[in-house]
Amino acid sequence: MDPKTISGFSKLNKKGKIKWVVENFFKDPEVVMRELMSYWYDNEEKQKVLDGFSENTISNFHMPFGIAPNFLINGKAFAIPMVIEESSVVAAASSGAKYWLNRGGFKAEILGTTKIGQLHFKWNGDFSKLLKSTEKFEIYLNEHIDFITNNMKVRGGGITNLYFKDFNHEIPSLRQLIIEVETCDSMGANFINSVLEKSSDILEQFILDETLFAEDEKDYEKVMAILSNYTPNCLVRASVSCKIEDLGNFESCTAHEMAEKFYTAVKIAKIDPYRATTHNKGIFNGIDAVVLATGNDFRAIEACGHTFAARDGQYKSLSDCSIDNGIFRFWLDIPLALGTVGGLTNIHPMAKRSLELLGNPSSQQLMQIIAATGLAQNFAAVRSLVTTGIQKGHMKMHLLNILNHLNANESEIKIATDHFSENHISYSDVRNYLESIRVRSAVKIAASE
Repeated sequence: MDPKTISGFSKLNKKGKIKWVVENFFKDPEVVMRELMSYWYDNEEKQKVLDGFSENTISNFHMPFGIAPNFLINGKAFAIPMVIEESSVVAAASSGAKYWLNRGGFKAEILGTTKIGQLHFKWNGDFSKLLKSTEKFEIYLNEHIDFITNNMKVRGGGITNLYFKDFNHEIPSLRQLIIEVETCDSMGANFINSVLEKSSDILEQFILDETLFAEDEKDYEKVMAILSNYTPNCLVRASVSCKIEDLGNFESCTAHEMAEKFYTAVKIAKIDPYRATTHNKGIFNGIDAVVLATGNDFRAIEACGHTFAARDGQYKSLSDCSIDNGIFRFWLDIPLALGTVGGLTNIHPMAKRSLELLGNPSSQQLMQIIAATGLAQNFAAVRSLVTTGIQKGHMKMHLLNILNHLNANESEIKIATDHFSENHISYSDVRNYLESIRVRSAVKIAASE
């Protein structure tokens, strides 16, 4: 067996896992082992909780936990927790929030909260009969699944609707049962999947019992049952608006010029998928950072958002803009299936603190907060693009990373930061300037000797 393959890795304790990894994949195993172990929490109980989040855990991967202050959302002030490795993202969100703070802030509203589960099954019967029996099946299902849904119904949730879909023309005999669900403040994945699994058994029994179906229509085969991460009806809108003249003047243009350029930039993202992809990535820069900070599933949020952006058959901007009667308006409609109870939200120590920082919001309130953050991020990025250009601000934020990469000491960092506050920044510019500082320093040392 190749020494870089192993049987029973998951059965090793954590130190055993690290030992095998470092001895087989690193040149200096002792140094790497100490380094990996240095990122463990000193608190054994806290580390045990984190280890339980994943499989084959050997260390922790730290991400910066930043704050974007000055968000005014529906008249209430927020400081937004953001977990992301790019400083310009937090800076842009903060800038967008501060800009709108004295212009009415962000307005947010819930357009829907429905989540979806799918039961895929094969059945050779007359689909029109199944459609006719939908209402009867819904009653039958609710009677037989109450032991799963009762607690959720007490909280105001549960199954809200169901219907059948026919895919027989694409895949012979394939049908679907779509179940729409309200999960209140819970993410609801386990609840929805439990409902779907049991619904399969109940549907099979219903087909056997229902006299509407002939004997040759009784055969039923479950293919799979699982929630869908596409939740177009779990939708939130965030918006900002003001008179055009209240936008203020900019370094390179007037308020009216900026408004027109901004409007055009958003419309470009509506017609050009290449631009739309980068445009929406900027939105998710803000959204993902808060989703991560609150212990929600950013992968599901991303997948759903991008599908929603292509719902008309072409990938488009998730945000929109209008200029009517002298009013500039910018808004974002986005599906966000979030939870504030269950999952990591209750057990990840920083997720709990993030939610406390936000005032322990309900899932609907969190949807509004996160949508507003995405809109602030998008606004700041597009504003920069159509005024000063994105690179000026981005590279200023990136300067410290470049200096650290070039192993600059504290004195060199201070001198370089002062120099580049008024000068163009690129990697080569910083490298050349740092070399010039070091040459001058070496000359001074030589002269003093």
